Amino acid sequence: MSLVVPSWRVETRTKASAPFALAAAAALALAFAAPFLVSRGVVQDLFFILTMLVLAQNWNLLAGYAGLISVGQQAFVGFGAYAMFACVILLGVDPIAAVLIAGVLSMLLAIPTAFFTFRLQGPYFAIGTWVIAEVVRLLLAQWKALGGGTGTSLPRDATRDMIGVGLMRDVFDMKASEAGDALTYWLALILMVLTIGFVYRLLCSKQGLGLAAVRDNEQAARAVGVNARRMKALVYLAASFITGVAGALIYVQKARISPDAAFSVIDWTAYVIFIVVIGGIGTVEGPIVGVILFFFLQNLLAGYGSWYLLMLGLIGILVMLFAPRGLWGLFSDRTGIQLFPVRRLLRGGSLNQAHKGGPHG
Repeated sequence: MSLVVPSWRVETRTKASAPFALAAAAALALAFAAPFLVSRGVVQDLFFILTMLVLAQNWNLLAGYAGLISVGQQAFVGFGAYAMFACVILLGVDPIAAVLIAGVLSMLLAIPTAFFTFRLQGPYFAIGTWVIAEVVRLLLAQWKALGGGTGTSLPRDATRDMIGVGLMRDVFDMKASEAGDALTYWLALILMVLTIGFVYRLLCSKQGLGLAAVRDNEQAARAVGVNARRMKALVYLAASFITGVAGALIYVQKARISPDAAFSVIDWTAYVIFIVVIGGIGTVEGPIVGVILFFFLQNLLAGYGSWYLLMLGLIGILVMLFAPRGLWGLFSDRTGIQLFPVRRLLRGGSLNQAHKGGPHG
């Protein structure tokens, strides 16, 4: 008698994920064609949505999966932007190349900041990140070569002659300003795809399991061999690199910088937290839903002056009260639909015994 054990496998795919992958591929193809199909104003709006989504995915990775509630992500947005300006103005580097350099420098900045903030827990960690962001802002505001407290602008020649702009002018007969907007938009789209791909692959990996364990119960995770500090540090460094790249890219498109704008806690942290909270913290889909809702709310309520922020705050409170896991979390709980499934599912048949021959066979 022999025991036949069927093969078991672990999957994360769901019935909705495969059709969504096809729809996402079609949407990406359409998004890449957007500069040829819509006006320059719409391209700039799409650029805003994409860059805010990148920032939201990174904050969600920190807070929703690593348990690192940061209110100082503007430090890496502003530092990345200033690093890009310094490379372009002081060193003559092409703005596109300077964006990548800015990401590396932002990650290097995260090393000493992590040394201090990781010694803090809970609300003290959040306050510590904000304090560090203010310190970086005050230091860069003293940099006279980059305009000091009033800021500065990118040289017109630098943005007009960026890598790829000349080719787009010749091939697609675009003006320099239109070509610059299209180029930064495509880079933002690529950055968004890479960011979501990185986050999703991380969450589906063994490291993602360890990260979830650290978030849920750090002491228990340590007990089963997960190096919690190492996992948090790697996530923190990765988020700082991507956030720095996003900040640099945003200010390539703006072409004008000042300390107050680059280190705005409202623009680069409060809005990002709002996006993640209303969309659904701890999910890949949540920031996508949140950034779309935020864009429409911003355009709908912006005409109400100071009431605008109060209305956003009220909406955030209502979502937290009646849908603690965000709108996507509420939808997913009721329908079971997951577009980026990370939950492991055990697939396979039940155990069966098969008799092959007998004692006299």
